[in-house]
Amino acid sequence: MADAVQELLAFGHRLADAAAEVQRHWFRAELTIESKLDESPVTIADRQAELRMRELIEAQYPGHGILGEEYGQQDLGAEFVWVLDPIDGTKSFICGRPQFGTLIGLLHRGQPLLGLIDQSILRERWVGVSGSPAMFNGRTIRTRPCPGLERAVLASYSRRMFAPGPEREAFDALEAKVYLSQFNTDCYGYGLLAAGFVDLVVEQGLQPYDYLPILPILAGAGAIVSDWKGRPVGLGSAGRVIVAGDPRVHAEALAMFEPLSD
Repeated sequence: MADAVQELLAFGHRLADAAAEVQRHWFRAELTIESKLDESPVTIADRQAELRMRELIEAQYPGHGILGEEYGQQDLGAEFVWVLDPIDGTKSFICGRPQFGTLIGLLHRGQPLLGLIDQSILRERWVGVSGSPAMFNGRTIRTRPCPGLERAVLASYSRRMFAPGPEREAFDALEAKVYLSQFNTDCYGYGLLAAGFVDLVVEQGLQPYDYLPILPILAGAGAIVSDWKGRPVGLGSAGRVIVAGDPRVHAEALAMFEPLSD
């Protein structure tokens, strides 16, 4: 199985390289921006990158399933399923900010087997394989110790992703406690946490293609990952996540959000 996993990982790198080529072509170029049904933006770069990756998968592994943000699902009952988010952070891409990434994951019988975060402009790549240390540009990475929220760096997409009322109030209270907060980080924030530069990510409303590819990286770096009830995050999760590099920070954040989760 080890040789097979290495072959699949090498193919994952091919997918990331293909998506990166598309992104570099369109980055800071004149783009037509469209809105999807959920009013989130999408560009030709998102669609071309996913199509390129799908073409490669279908040619190399026609028996594998695919779950992608732009073109949906195909054969999710397959033993192996690729999970694709061609540009996680489209708003940053549109604004010319290199704080986005391609997410590529592979599920084996529904469980995350490997994952990649690729930042094509900065040429940064995080890699995770189940049961192995996480890697960043070829070197092993680990989360860093942090004694509590008062010393923690928090990353999140936006406070507006939390519903007005108790959810947003809890997030605002969390932000008031931490040492420093950063927003519009998308997948890049999770990569920085795995590499020991960020201590906490709290988000909600995520789709499987937003978090499944990141899970092997976080696990391999020693991060603590749960939903708002403290349960493991997986394919059937509701998209509410608390990720911390230190169990002390995770416990404090969980205590603030657990009462809000059903």
